[in-house]
Amino acid sequence: MRIEEHPILNFEKERKVIHFTFNNLPVEGYEGDTIASALHALGIKKFSESMNLKRPRGFYCAIGNCSSCNMIVDGVPNVRTCVTLLKEGMDVKVQSNKGELYVK
Repeated sequence: MRIEEHPILNFEKERKVIHFTFNNLPVEGYEGDTIASALHALGIKKFSESMNLKRPRGFYCAIGNCSSCNMIVDGVPNVRTCVTLLKEGMDVKVQSNKGELYVK
């Protein structure tokens, strides 16, 4: 769901389409979107899982303070997707652990 009209804000009608993958599926967002806002607009609300109970996590603070939107982006874990701008060709995956600290 996207906001199409707003009494104060002006949304450009023709923005560049950005292609990326979510859990290996091709999807699209728009230039200027964060990863999280593009996924949310596509109806995808689960970005990660809680460590112990594996409960779904998604948008919460939307300003980069919490870790609910952490995802694996281009192989890098713990990316705060609510403050990371979407780029062409990104590979985005749901994160279900604390993330690997070291590259093997």
